[in-house]
This record gives sequence, C-alpha cells and structure tokens, in this order.
Amino acid sequence: MQIWNKAVECLQQGKIIAYPTEAVYGLGCDPYNETALKNLLKLKHRSWKKGLILIASDYIQLEPFLQPLTPELEAKLFASWPGPITWLLPAKSKISHYLRGCSDKLAVRVTAHPQTVTLCQQWGKALVSTSANTSGIPAVKTALQVQHEFGDKIDYILPGQVGDRENPSEIRDALTDEVLRS
Repeated sequence: MQIWNKAVECLQQGKIIAYPTEAVYGLGCDPYNETALKNLLKLKHRSWKKGLILIASDYIQLEPFLQPLTPELEAKLFASWPGPITWLLPAKSKISHYLRGCSDKLAVRVTAHPQTVTLCQQWGKALVSTSANTSGIPAVKTALQVQHEFGDKIDYILPGQVGDRENPSEIRDALTDEVLRS
C-alpha cells in the first residue's frame, strides 16, 4: 500500500509522477492543478495547444470534465471501455485549455491496466496521462528508462510493468468516428 500512498501524496502536492499504462510509461498530474499541468508540459517540451489525455478507473471519474453524453455515445464508449481506446468528447467550458488544447473536446480513457486502475482508485479521480518522453523522442517502457530520461525532474516513479500493447492507445473522435491515432 505504501507505493499508492506515495503516488497520491505527490499528486495532492501538485507534483508529477510516472506510472505504467497499457503500452508505455505515462506521466501524470492532478488535472485540476494549473501549475502541475504547466510543469508537465514544460517537462515534455510539449505545446499546450495539443491538449492532454485524462485516464480513469471508471467513467464516473471523467464525468466532471465532460458535457452530458447521449445514450448513443454512452453505448459506443462503454462498449470499448475499459480498454486502450481514448475518445475525444465535448468538454465542459470551464475545463482548462491545458487539458483541451485548442479544442472544445477532451481526450479521455477508462484504462484496463490493473495497476493504473488501482492508482486512479487510490487517487479518487481522473489523472492526466501523457507518454513518458520528451516530445519527438520515443516513449519509454520501464521505470529505469523513465529515471534515465527525466532523472529528478519526476517526483515519483510508480514501479510496475506496462501492458502488452505495442503502441499507445488509439485516439478516436466520438462524434465523427475519425481515428486520430491508431
């Protein structure tokens, strides 16, 4: 239980953590903490205009960020979750542009990775999830690679193993069905 306590403590303090996901190590922070979001984007050398992904252990953790879903959208999403499909959905207007980027939509996923599910449950809400890499560099797949890539710029690395997927999650627009990343 100690690893979860340390991860949650870091998130509560506005720090950045690394953790295993379905395909790569991810970097995460509190999606409500603007300073943490800015620090994460700076660490990755990533423009805020691209936006970020939120992951959760269940849809309830994502609801505060999203416009209400139609029954058709609910059916589509819930048929693919939990799993490695990230959906772009209409975001509530108050959601930070650091999360949405230049869009009125937000990228969200209910993860199937057991350790990440537990992390979100222990944290009690959705978590920012972006690949553990500097923009333009391949994402890393082990805690040791995260340490090598970022050193002490990451406040906590949750030990564990990534899932068996070769590539990060597929990203689809839920309204148009356009595949943005496969």
